[in-house]
Amino acid sequence: MPIEDRIYPLLKHYIGAPQALKSMMGAAYSMVPTSWRYGAQYAGFMEEIARSDDQDWIRARVDAKLLDTLKWAVKTVPAYAALKAEVARDRSPQELLAAFPLLPKDRVKADTASFLSQAMAPGARLPMHTGGSTSVPMRIYLQKYVSRSKDFAYNGAFDRVAGVGADDLILAARGRPVRGADKPGGRIWLLDPIKHYLQVSGNHLEPHHMPQYIDAMRRYRPSFVHAYPTAIEPLARWLEAHPADDVTSRIRCVQLFSETVHDYQLDLIERVFKCPVILDYGHSERAVKAISMPGDRRYFFWPLYGKMELVDAEGRPVTQPGVLGEIVATGFDNKVMPLIRYRTGDMATWSDRPNTTRPGFACVDRIEGRLQEFLVCRDHRLVSITSMCAAHFEVLVTADCMQFEQTEPGRAVLKVLSPTELTDEARRVLSEGIRAKTQGGLEVETVRVDELPRTVSGKHRLLLQHLDISRYFGATGAAGGLPH
Repeated sequence: MPIEDRIYPLLKHYIGAPQALKSMMGAAYSMVPTSWRYGAQYAGFMEEIARSDDQDWIRARVDAKLLDTLKWAVKTVPAYAALKAEVARDRSPQELLAAFPLLPKDRVKADTASFLSQAMAPGARLPMHTGGSTSVPMRIYLQKYVSRSKDFAYNGAFDRVAGVGADDLILAARGRPVRGADKPGGRIWLLDPIKHYLQVSGNHLEPHHMPQYIDAMRRYRPSFVHAYPTAIEPLARWLEAHPADDVTSRIRCVQLFSETVHDYQLDLIERVFKCPVILDYGHSERAVKAISMPGDRRYFFWPLYGKMELVDAEGRPVTQPGVLGEIVATGFDNKVMPLIRYRTGDMATWSDRPNTTRPGFACVDRIEGRLQEFLVCRDHRLVSITSMCAAHFEVLVTADCMQFEQTEPGRAVLKVLSPTELTDEARRVLSEGIRAKTQGGLEVETVRVDELPRTVSGKHRLLLQHLDISRYFGATGAAGGLPH
């Protein structure tokens, strides 16, 4: 059994621990063998990744994993039981997959139990909550001792593409608050020795905080960056106006996660750090995963992680390059809750250029659908909506969807579309969770609503921002501001 899954419930305590205790625990944990940390499944995923250049083997292995996934789902998952006759027919895995209907998130949310395998014991389930930038908070289940081992293997592969070594320190700007940063004179960065992170606060993105980040980078000399685009952009803007070559010249690669990335952001980061910028695409459901490569900004989907399709608004396959379609995902290696033809809500277009970078990988030019918007704290700090993690939204798993709306700094309304009134306890948990996440910067009034208007494209927006962000977006607003 991998140690990582067994200690996962303790993660929040580790994050909140004093730095001295973190350093002690990190030093001890770094001595634990990889096989103990990530489990026996980890080696199998590493072997699959190592053979990703063998196209014949990959094609055969994809067919086998896809067929196994579909047969398992039909045999053990109530929601797919009606498709048993389809599995009995003589057809290819791709033909069988096409017989499965598209799976919208609201169907999974409305009847989660019917998507759980009856052949897997409850103890094999690892609950997760997704909501992030999609506005639909939802509980999903991974397979304990498998799903996270798989992610560690693939995230490690992403690091190897970037050139990250075992002893390299990484500057992490991924939305997490830093313990004590909200206190007068509090430190706005910390060291995470387990992940080899110099983690900077995602709640302090204004120009007057940047010298503290630069001082920490000078002291600890990180060689790589893991970041949300909206979290690293203010630092890059500041460094462009206040060059620090001794800091930027050490950075060998910037890796971006979790948000739609705009070309102007990539241009800025490459210009400031003078190194490759590569991109990661994934989601909490762990159904598909993609990365870009140095010198090629397209996204390449790992074929053995999950099956990726593009469909149009009517659910028909998109095959023509340049035509926008929705990413549909069929995940492998999760026997607890196999998601088949799952509509992610993210949009992409097939590339029209030959894929000589990663032959055999599905290749798209761009991925859209991840919001890049901010909430404004009472002290005019900006917090990316993407960094508002789903943990404290667990109390909303019975709600249909939600939406923040802001008209003044430091205050926002959280509108919850729900058939029943919210309890006082649910409101308290949400208010305290958001206050803690923003380190006292944002107070939220939670209200139940009967309707949330959709956009022209039919999507819900997680944030209706009525404030002029350019007034508050300090470093990022410099040099011409955000593009329209």
